[in-house]
Amino acid sequence: MSRAAAARRLAAAAAYGGGGLSVLGASIYGVLRTEANLARRTIGTADNRVPDATGWYGRGRPGPAIKIALLGDSSAAGYGVDSVEETPGAWLGSGVSERAAQRVHLREFAAVGAQSSDLDDQVRRALLTDPDVAVILIGANDVTHTVLPSASVRFLSEAVRRLQEAGVRVVVGTCPDLGTVSPLPVPLRQVARVWSRRLAAAQTIAVVEAGGRTVSLGSILGPEFAAAPALLFGPDRFHPSAAGYESLARVLVPSVLSALGRGEAEEETPRVGRGEAVLPIGYAAVKASQNPGTEIDGTEVGGAKRGVGGRWVTLMRRRLLPTGEAETPHEAGEHPDSGNAPADDSAEASA
Repeated sequence: MSRAAAARRLAAAAAYGGGGLSVLGASIYGVLRTEANLARRTIGTADNRVPDATGWYGRGRPGPAIKIALLGDSSAAGYGVDSVEETPGAWLGSGVSERAAQRVHLREFAAVGAQSSDLDDQVRRALLTDPDVAVILIGANDVTHTVLPSASVRFLSEAVRRLQEAGVRVVVGTCPDLGTVSPLPVPLRQVARVWSRRLAAAQTIAVVEAGGRTVSLGSILGPEFAAAPALLFGPDRFHPSAAGYESLARVLVPSVLSALGRGEAEEETPRVGRGEAVLPIGYAAVKASQNPGTEIDGTEVGGAKRGVGGRWVTLMRRRLLPTGEAETPHEAGEHPDSGNAPADDSAEASA
């Protein structure tokens, strides 16, 4: 079975309730399950205390504000850094505000240790704030906790569908390549690489079918991560460092802007010289899982969304935008446009 066919089969298993285990093989699942507990002890347990990036970005810029909901796991929350300015949320809010020349209100719903099954509650809370775009980073904990890939993909697909039906644009950073994580012992590291890449490809198919777009995080996040692990990995050698989170945001900001209709015009048409193309979704998903920073979004060919190879998509490698400084988020009451802040869901959530 080709990798593209395997990815399509895994996504189909998720959509129709199949187990999806045969796509990866029972032996791979058994090895990963046996050694995952050892890896988690090596990496350590998070204490859930991370800086909250919720707030206003772009003081002095015009409104109305772009509202961003940030969902997912510790890679979205920014586990391992000391200040809020070092979190991916702060880099994301600051970057979108700067490039769009507009105020941004970012609301963080991500949680350390979250798995795809936790997206249901995160989406419920996010929808209360009426966001313009939702950014989701999820998948690594599903792999290290040996969640069946079909189940992971099913939870993610449902989350994207609910957001899309509410009129929220969705950008998903797919599962990173866990084969780059040094605390994972052999053979777990090789198994985790296979598992995480196939999960990323299946996530891509499911997300695009549900109406969202994906950005491959791959080897967290590009060749520079492998070249400078001491700089871009945090102290636990599993989570990104502050520099790693900045790289993460640089990959995501162009796709978020494009999803909002605020991307640069010359970046919206595939260019062969950069390896961009219109492809069937299965092939595009596999290519994206192997190439960090690749965006996949649905498109049409001759007025048709599907061809012989399935859903048509655009494969884009967007130009990374220069980053300035990450801002310190301001509370809603501190901002001159605070009247446009999303509603606080804390009372409802505690009910």
